[in-house]
Amino acid sequence: MTTELSTNTTPARGLALATFDDAFRFASMVAKSDFAPKDFKGKPESCLLAIQHGSEVGLSPMQSLQSIAVINGRPTIWGDAALALVMGSPVCEHVSEGIDGEGEQMAAICVAKRRGYEKATVVRFSVADAKKAGLWGKSGPWTQYPKRMLQLRARGFALRDAFPDVLKGLVTAEEAQDYPTPVVPPQPVTVRQAKPETVATKDVIDDPMARARLAVSRAATIEILDSLRTHVDRRVADGTFTEAQKAELVDLIHHKAEMLLAEDERGQEFTHEAAEHEVTA
Repeated sequence: MTTELSTNTTPARGLALATFDDAFRFASMVAKSDFAPKDFKGKPESCLLAIQHGSEVGLSPMQSLQSIAVINGRPTIWGDAALALVMGSPVCEHVSEGIDGEGEQMAAICVAKRRGYEKATVVRFSVADAKKAGLWGKSGPWTQYPKRMLQLRARGFALRDAFPDVLKGLVTAEEAQDYPTPVVPPQPVTVRQAKPETVATKDVIDDPMARARLAVSRAATIEILDSLRTHVDRRVADGTFTEAQKAELVDLIHHKAEMLLAEDERGQEFTHEAAEHEVTA
C-alpha cells in the first residue's frame, strides 16, 4: 500500500498532507471541529475522501472540505469552486457570464473559451429550459434566486463541456441537487443458517454492542461505515450506548475504514455488507 496522496496540479498553499496517516489525522481533527461542513461533522472517513477527491482536481485540504459535496450519492463540486479551478487553469483563456432578457424570456449565458481553440463554448439556459426540467417555480433557491440558479446551470454545462479535463468529470453541486432522488425499494432480508460452531447465543443476539461490533466487521464500504457512525450517535442519544461504548465503536469504525481503503487500493472486492438493523434493532 502506498501512503502518498495524489499530486496537486497547483502549488500547495498552507498545510501539505504528504502521507495517508497525515491526511487521516487531519481529517479526524477537522471532523471534530466547527470547521467541518454539516455533512462531514463527526465523519473523518468522509472528510478524508473529500480531501483526496479535491486534491485530484487541485484543491487544498480546506478548499476540498468546503467545495466537495456528496449529493444523491455522487461527489460534486460547488459552482464557484468549479469556476475558480477553470479560471486558474492555464488552458482557460476566459469565461464570461450574463443574463439576457426579462421575465419569462430571461436566459443565462455562459461563454467559456479554451486557449488554442478557435471557437468558444456558448451555453444558454433559459426559463423555458428550467420549466422543461421542472425547475422553474420549484421551492427553495429556484424561487428565491432564479437569476442565480439560471446562471449556475448555464455555467455548469459550459465548464463541463469546455474543460472536462480540469473538472475531472465532476458535476456542480447545484445541478446535482436538482436531480430527482432515486427511490430504492426495500430489499428482502434473507436469513441464512449459520454453521453450528458460529451460531451466536441468545445473549449475543440481544446485546446491542455485539450487534454493533458485528455490523462494523461486516461493513463493505466507507458509506456503510458512515451510516453506522450516525446510528451509533443516535444510540448514544437514546441511552442504548454509553460514551465509553461509543468510543470503542468509533475506534473499530476507524480501523475498518483504514482496512477498506487499503484493500480498495489493491483492487479487492468485499462480499458482505452490514445491515442497518444490526445496530438499530
